[in-house]
Amino acid sequence: MVADAALPVSLWHQQGRMWWTESRPAESGRNALVCDGRDLWGSASVRTRVHSYGGGAWWPDGADGVYACDDADGRLWHVSAEGEPRPVSPEPAFSHALRYADGRAHGDGTVCVRENHRAAREHGGEEANEIIRVSGDGSAEPEIVATGADFYAWPRPSPDGSRLAWVQWNHPNMPWDQTELWVDGHRAVAGIGSVVEPQWGPDGRLYVVSDHKGWWNLYRVEGSDLVAVFELDAEMHRPAWVFDDPSYAVCDDNTVVVAAMRGSLAELWAVPPDGSEAEMLDLPWTSYASVRSAGPHAVCAIVASPTQEPTAVSIDVADGTHEVIRPPARSAVDPAYLSSPRPITFPTTDNAEAHGLFYPPAHPTAQAPAGEKPPLLVLGHGGPTGAARSQLQLGIQYWTSRGIAVVDVNYRGSTGYGTAYREALQGQWGVSDVDDCVAAARHLVRTGEADGDRLIIRGSSAGGYTTLCALAFHKVFAAGASRYGIADLAALATDTHKFEARYMDSLVGLYPEDEEVYEARSPIHFVDDFEAPMIVLQGSEDVVVPPNQAEMIVAALEQRCIPVAYLLFEGEQHGFRQAENIVAALEAELSFFAQILGFALADDIPPVDIRR
Repeated sequence: MVADAALPVSLWHQQGRMWWTESRPAESGRNALVCDGRDLWGSASVRTRVHSYGGGAWWPDGADGVYACDDADGRLWHVSAEGEPRPVSPEPAFSHALRYADGRAHGDGTVCVRENHRAAREHGGEEANEIIRVSGDGSAEPEIVATGADFYAWPRPSPDGSRLAWVQWNHPNMPWDQTELWVDGHRAVAGIGSVVEPQWGPDGRLYVVSDHKGWWNLYRVEGSDLVAVFELDAEMHRPAWVFDDPSYAVCDDNTVVVAAMRGSLAELWAVPPDGSEAEMLDLPWTSYASVRSAGPHAVCAIVASPTQEPTAVSIDVADGTHEVIRPPARSAVDPAYLSSPRPITFPTTDNAEAHGLFYPPAHPTAQAPAGEKPPLLVLGHGGPTGAARSQLQLGIQYWTSRGIAVVDVNYRGSTGYGTAYREALQGQWGVSDVDDCVAAARHLVRTGEADGDRLIIRGSSAGGYTTLCALAFHKVFAAGASRYGIADLAALATDTHKFEARYMDSLVGLYPEDEEVYEARSPIHFVDDFEAPMIVLQGSEDVVVPPNQAEMIVAALEQRCIPVAYLLFEGEQHGFRQAENIVAALEAELSFFAQILGFALADDIPPVDIRR
């Protein structure tokens, strides 16, 4: 299996140059900085740890370089197109004491978000989030522009630099719940739900995305009002787990180009500046990220489809032609090995419907015996506001090419189906998401596309929690795999990072006031109900879901003599980024399921150690 190919992460166009970062699993997951195909800044990894999830770790300076965060210590640097770096932020008192993200060039320097961990370490309490201005040469002490709110994002100067817009919010809200738009130090829009992604057009008009009508759609800010620019029963924003992943761009001629997601399938639309009808561009992709202006009538973006991994391209909005900037690092996969996903909708509890992408097994030569139904792997995505992605994922094709069907479930709470569907999980986490994964499996058994005796479930992070709940509270699955999943909600409520410290107020209830609910939905308290074998995978440096969560569930299963495998990956955080660990995790899961379900492997992989 190939897991060491680099993939583009973020993309910018500046002064005729194309800049991007790419994740390189073969280099310990390093995010390399690239300009016009040339590696810059030596072995530095461009990454930020603001909100623990990061994103927005670099941005153009408006001339011939970029500002970028060094993951070694979190410091902010300026890197020229020739690759010459110089620090522009103060040296931190300790590694990652000061963290930066989501900036834009402003005057002779930059504005950005800063997360200050120094006072929290010295005096206790939460770290301080704020917007600051940093001089371009680092000679002046950073100036605080906005402070006092719990969180800040999207600081955006107007084209002439005279105005500044940003978004802020406070506990217990997440950025997809309730936010405030501020302009020039005054609150401009608040109290109408999630207002996100402010951008200034070249003509000085301010755009935002808001879900106040039930979908994240595009609006223009006029005073304290939002005027519709493009409304559609589709999502024009992805939940801001990471910074600066724009879903729309305002071109130099004021044409707005926006990615709209219907379920798991995205479309790219162009909205003319004269207010005439928007047009959907005829393009071959179903996923768009990092959508940015790239000239008078062009955008650049990272695109993908069910047969293509993420690829950096520039798109001429006038005729839909495109040019590849950063091709996929891997050679094309033989289409005969690829399973094409099919969107499915199925009934679930409470007379509701849920959704997903179904992948049947696919192999050019190997076939199942006549009449035999395939095993089914049920995937629960993270977030839980995430969504199944309609793009080539070799991690899914790994299973389908080995005779195992896969369903990637968009359970209630997922993005892509409107605000009401996303909010349907409020107060029901650990219940509705689990019901929907169970319903997906039963639906595919009923339709004859899966073997009801060989159902398995896997998830990461929030999806790992869904997996643990499914195995504890339902007797449907023969085995499961949890990657850095949550076993004890109370432990998470009292031992997690600031960004998610109050997230469960809406998903579960207040803590400790609703402690009984937390206990009732925590799989760790129901180990006597576990019957299915499980493999647990965890990163040693995960601060979102600390290793003790994994170790509690493993110890409980061992005590009950239920077959369990445990892999702790040193140096990994919340998610596996190193090539050898990505491979090892998949091979261990396959080995585990093969041993438990009793099927032979064609792969020559080391058997995972199962504690019985």
